[in-house]
Amino acid sequence: MTTAVGYDGPFYLGVDGGGSKCRVIIVTEDNQVIGEGLSGPANPLRGMKVATDSILAATQQALTCAGMAFKDMSKLIVGAGLAGVNMPEYYRIFSEWQHPFAQLHLTSDLHVACIGAHQGGDGAVIIAGTGSCGLADVKGQLVEVGGHGFPYGDNGSGAWIGLQMVHHVLLAKDLLGPQTLLTDLLCSELKLSQTLALVDFFMHATPTTYAKYAPLVFTAADQGDVLAQQIVQQAAAHISAIAQRLLGINPPRLSLIGGLAHKLQPYLAAEVQQKVTPALATPEFGAVWFAKQRQQKAQRIS
Repeated sequence: MTTAVGYDGPFYLGVDGGGSKCRVIIVTEDNQVIGEGLSGPANPLRGMKVATDSILAATQQALTCAGMAFKDMSKLIVGAGLAGVNMPEYYRIFSEWQHPFAQLHLTSDLHVACIGAHQGGDGAVIIAGTGSCGLADVKGQLVEVGGHGFPYGDNGSGAWIGLQMVHHVLLAKDLLGPQTLLTDLLCSELKLSQTLALVDFFMHATPTTYAKYAPLVFTAADQGDVLAQQIVQQAAAHISAIAQRLLGINPPRLSLIGGLAHKLQPYLAAEVQQKVTPALATPEFGAVWFAKQRQQKAQRIS
């Protein structure tokens, strides 16, 4: 990785802000990465301050990595793909942010993921992380599925899987549901054994918290736990359904990304697995390309 020393700009900041974390990169005009940063959730549904603080914290890390100062935020042309801004109200709120950057071009995390996965070409992408959603872009036709938020949406996601685990563990401890290895795994991970202690721990849990413990379900499923296998299969069925919806407009490529992508892929419908291809670039690069596209369009208009 190079630094900003001896380079006058322009500087582009690509932001991938999800429900669990915010990743950013600073790149030069020729797409050389000179800085990277990582911080907490940047979904405005979690609160505007939480989201903006995460973006600024990750950006500060990237600036330091690039050998730049905090005041250099004013030099950055930003493409930001954020979870939650597919909702018009949150897009409006975020658009009114008095940010410190030279420019801020805003879209959804799903959009920049698709741009990055196919390097700006036609294709489809499914995010299976804290949340779940999918988007296909073929010859200007957009199909977007999911992304409605937890708990009423995001089926098949880490948050959904974690919630299902807690639900069934509590039923098992009350002897109202089948016994499951999930009980021992979760109680051991949290170092809690009493039912009320579990309830207290998850009483105000965020989607990120539920998603954090979702891998335990895959551990139990791999060890033959029937209930865990059922949860994973239900999650995979939903992700497969998203894929089939997107494949309906015949995208030339389909990529599956997110923290649970590699765990869910073996459980997907066979015809979906056959269509999945690796992402060509990360969402942060997709955000950079989005910013460049918007900047070029603005220059043509002016």
